[in-house]
Amino acid sequence: MAKDEIAYLGSDTVYEGKLHFKGTVRIEGKYNGEIVSEGTLNVGKDAQVTGTLDVGELLLSGRFNGEVTARRRVVIYGSGILEGHVQTPVLLTEEGGIIEGQVSMQSSGKVKA
Repeated sequence: MAKDEIAYLGSDTVYEGKLHFKGTVRIEGKYNGEIVSEGTLNVGKDAQVTGTLDVGELLLSGRFNGEVTARRRVVIYGSGILEGHVQTPVLLTEEGGIIEGQVSMQSSGKVKA
């Protein structure tokens, strides 16, 4: 577990329900449900997450299926697969990362010239 992570759900973990946290949580196993946080959710390479996310930041290396609202940003790494709806002001996708669904990017408040 990295020093900035407050919780780690390992690869043998299967969890269903609601998760609320502050800081950073890393999931390596299977999760089905709702996650709410102003912090960072880190979905590991072998993780499978299904449900609704309302987080500050999503770092996706594994598979996510559902609806994501990220207040700061979503990062999809080369091994990441996101299926569903994403709403975020900043979206970064590495080569190989997959998005299947709808993306909505709200304004960051900058005035267009």
